Amino acid sequence: MAAFPLISHSKRDQVFAYRAGLPVSVAQFLREVESLAQILPERHHILNLCADRYRFAVGFSAALLRGQTSLLPPNYTPSFVARLGQSFPDMYCLADSEVQLPDIEVMQYPQVPVKDDAAMPSVPAIPAKQRAALVFTSGSTGHPVAHPKSWGSLCKGAVAEAASLNITRNSGMAVLGTVPAQHMYGLESSMLIAMQNGLVLVAERPFYPADICAQLAALPQLRCLVTTPIHLRSLLSESRHLPAVAFVLCATAPLAPQLASEAEARFGAPLYEIYGYTEAGMVASRRTTSGAAWHLLAGVGLVQDENGSRMVGGHVEIEAPLSDVIAGNPDGTFTLHGRSADMVNIAGKRSSLSSLNHHLNEIPGVRDGVFFMPDDSDGATKRPLAFVVAPGLRGEDILGALRHSVDAVFLPRPLYFVAELPRDSSGKLTRAALTQLLERCAQK
Repeated sequence: MAAFPLISHSKRDQVFAYRAGLPVSVAQFLREVESLAQILPERHHILNLCADRYRFAVGFSAALLRGQTSLLPPNYTPSFVARLGQSFPDMYCLADSEVQLPDIEVMQYPQVPVKDDAAMPSVPAIPAKQRAALVFTSGSTGHPVAHPKSWGSLCKGAVAEAASLNITRNSGMAVLGTVPAQHMYGLESSMLIAMQNGLVLVAERPFYPADICAQLAALPQLRCLVTTPIHLRSLLSESRHLPAVAFVLCATAPLAPQLASEAEARFGAPLYEIYGYTEAGMVASRRTTSGAAWHLLAGVGLVQDENGSRMVGGHVEIEAPLSDVIAGNPDGTFTLHGRSADMVNIAGKRSSLSSLNHHLNEIPGVRDGVFFMPDDSDGATKRPLAFVVAPGLRGEDILGALRHSVDAVFLPRPLYFVAELPRDSSGKLTRAALTQLLERCAQK
């Protein structure tokens, strides 16, 4: 039976991670995984809520050794976790902080004793077909819909991603992520990419610009930043000096070319984007300043027929139709035109919310902004509205700027000024969160 190693690091004294500024060796990581695996409950499903990325990696790996599947929901609200528990009654939780999950067993991450003179554990080989994770979407009814990820597909994807980013295997590059490991992007691009390419993961997940800069500066010179457009925008606007990096990686939301250009100029390094979706994971990358075309990862192909567009081959296990509108190019790349549900049609004119968001966030002084289409189930004609974080600007300033790039029928009506947008830990905005924000704004 085909199998993939847990990690690709080749030496016992090689640095596997940095935690609280201190290096953690490959040997120490393997011993800790082995020790934790011995005391995990006898279950089939684990909800790993460790905020420390190193501890998450140990828990994820220990679960693999025990044949357990890690559950990765889109959020951790009590109602969603409760529905998850109904679907997987044997689920337990591993956490490194106090969490309250009624009716679910919570195991606190233990202090695992590690002896430097202990025998070096061998690197475990995990069957390629073993189900390593279940990634969830909310589904049309809000009930969790599971998408399985085998260990083999996750490993092949991590290697393909590294190749697309020109990463040298076993280079020891430190990978600092501002996204949680529980999110698919964070799992793939801040943890698995390190485990499967001999890189060094960083335990901390800094949020504020000053913390991101401090964490980067404390790492060895060969380092990269895995982040989101919203974190990047804040970092560039609030930081005068940026530590050198090998590259910056972005995902989870569209990235304005102007922001990418500014990031490259100030970091003195290339900026790449990753494109993916829940069913398949990451499938393409691009250097944003080089053009709009996306390059498929090794082994992945694009199929377009009467049933729509879908990705096949390589590490892709589920050939689900894409919800995005894309156009294949003769050279094998593709161009993204927005989500199918993202299209707005008013008075015979068409645009996309992605395009409108791009023009809104281009306006000088706008720190964050998003267009939103209200529910039109009542049959009434709806126009897009917008929420904007723009201290110091007036509504007429923003509308005046938009008139230069957006057709008048798409101007936001109304335009709400807010202190911040309700983004989740990975920088995403959900329709539910925006609907709640609209309700609060409409009551004022």
